[in-house]
Amino acid sequence: MHDLNDMIYFAEVIERGGFAAAGRALGVPKSRLSRRVAALEAQLGVRLLQRTTRQLSLTEVGEAYLRHCQALRETAQAAADTVAQVQTTPRGTVRVTCPITLAQTVLADLMPPFLARYPQVRVEMQVSNRVVNLVEEGIDVALRVRTTLDDSASMVVKRLDEAAQILVASPALLARQGVPRTLQDLARLDSMAMSASDGRTSLRLIDPEGREHTLHHSPRYVVDDLLTLHSAALAGTGMCWLPDYLCHDAVRAGRLVHLLAGWAPQRGIVHAVFPSRRGLSPAVRQFLDYLGEAMPGCSSQATRQAVLILKNQ
Repeated sequence: MHDLNDMIYFAEVIERGGFAAAGRALGVPKSRLSRRVAALEAQLGVRLLQRTTRQLSLTEVGEAYLRHCQALRETAQAAADTVAQVQTTPRGTVRVTCPITLAQTVLADLMPPFLARYPQVRVEMQVSNRVVNLVEEGIDVALRVRTTLDDSASMVVKRLDEAAQILVASPALLARQGVPRTLQDLARLDSMAMSASDGRTSLRLIDPEGREHTLHHSPRYVVDDLLTLHSAALAGTGMCWLPDYLCHDAVRAGRLVHLLAGWAPQRGIVHAVFPSRRGLSPAVRQFLDYLGEAMPGCSSQATRQAVLILKNQ
């Protein structure tokens, strides 16, 4: 049986780019790390590293062995974290970023109960639509809404909810430019969007049979805030897609019209992104667990209504 510490040392040396950096991180002398990795290679009977005066590179067998070492380390850390989580009361600061509309319409209701449940936890939330670098900016959790989930080897993604969206316009805009009956008719309407590249953007719609269609258009108004888009839609500036819970009341009151009923933009996926499960503080873990319990259903009008009915029964 090989020394498990040597396997962890090997993984740290590779991930940190050398013996010196790994030694500083682990508090182990560089010379000792070099000897332990050499001893590991001798025990295995294979060379894991190609050493030069300037850099280290993995051999083919070293790459395969590294994956197992990383899995071993993660499992060991998870076991230790499980014990620590049971023994430790959540405390300290959780640093979060959240898109503006999600913060105003969903997190505004969810955060007070969380803070009441964990009185020793502080939350510092940056409300912004800017994409942040979690590691460089010291952020614990980034909340995001995308039509597809982020795919990153260095980040963990936790799916939290889905946001249903509908395409809307004001009666005044439709009186001026006509009521669209087909996808092609939408091209006649002034439009708005949260982003555009070189003045152009695209809208992906799912028809009643489940087929996907793409409408390319040039929005007259581009603004990265849903509440601002909502106000502009009410004023007749253009058509746009909005979360159904955000425009439900306006549609019911006739101040906005649901366009091409039966067609729908792709659902937005509300998710949390964080650097790694390894080493998460109890406060961050509890925050993620709480969102996983409390957020589902908050981003869809239909689900909100169902939850409200159940609560009132």
